[in-house]
Amino acid sequence: MLVDMPVSELLTYKGRNPRPADHDAYWGRALGELDAQDLRPELVPAGFSCPYADCFDLWFTGVGGARVHSKYLRPKAAAGKTPAVLKFHGYSGSAGDWFQLLPYAAAGMAIAAMDARGQGGLSEDPGGVTGNTLNGHIIRGLGGNPDKLLFRNIFLDTAALARVLAGFDEVDADRMGAFGGSQGGALTVACAALYPNLKKAAPSVPFLCDYKRVWEMDLSKGAYQELQNYFRYFDPRHEREDEIFGTLGYIDLQFLSRRIKAEVLMFTGLMDTVCPPSSQFAMYNNITAKKSVRFYPDFGHEGLPEADDLVFNFLTSL
Repeated sequence: MLVDMPVSELLTYKGRNPRPADHDAYWGRALGELDAQDLRPELVPAGFSCPYADCFDLWFTGVGGARVHSKYLRPKAAAGKTPAVLKFHGYSGSAGDWFQLLPYAAAGMAIAAMDARGQGGLSEDPGGVTGNTLNGHIIRGLGGNPDKLLFRNIFLDTAALARVLAGFDEVDADRMGAFGGSQGGALTVACAALYPNLKKAAPSVPFLCDYKRVWEMDLSKGAYQELQNYFRYFDPRHEREDEIFGTLGYIDLQFLSRRIKAEVLMFTGLMDTVCPPSSQFAMYNNITAKKSVRFYPDFGHEGLPEADDLVFNFLTSL
């Protein structure tokens, strides 16, 4: 059974969403803003303790002044500089429990798990309120200045976190990787695209790719429901359809993925009706770096058996 294209077509599909003509200039300007940002990293000893790792709440100031939070662990017995990994969570979620990060610390690696601004963790979204705004983040800023798109800033936060870790005395900046699923997979791709020194990236069922394909498949539901809602409320006759999808192209990972230099290991469930496989491959097929994919023919948008083990082996070989 297929919910999308056969694998032979997935491997050549390059996407439906239009690419903005000034896409490169847009992200050059965004990275320039990040370059000028005083990140002001701060490590605060955490309430959680572990016998083989030091545990911290890590804060930095992202673009627009948001204070962004991550959980950070570093091995206590490391001899010299350690490799480091970044973990990103699903849409509307949070960095999760400290316990989930322990395998990497036990393997002698530093690890940071970021709370996406305005979602289920502690990071701020300074768009008029302090704290979370939870949903509607794809369309935040749509219809105005594309520099105000919220996911532009969340993508920049991933690169900011990588820069912060690379600056720590205990971290080997030449051995860094990232992983995550769904939105976490998307942010893994964004981090690899915007932080070119990242060496390995393991996105699973990545979100935020090829918006027009998702809409044309009538899958603007669940995580993508806000796309349909935006049209229903603000463009019910789709008179601005080209403009809207064109603006979304700035935060479409099929275009940012062209910048990736890291080795990529992707995981795809062929029955995924939340982030359809073709949308994921619009991104994957634009990667020119070393890459591979693991298919799960009978699985959808869910945890994939053995994927965590494969990711762990992939990243601990940094």
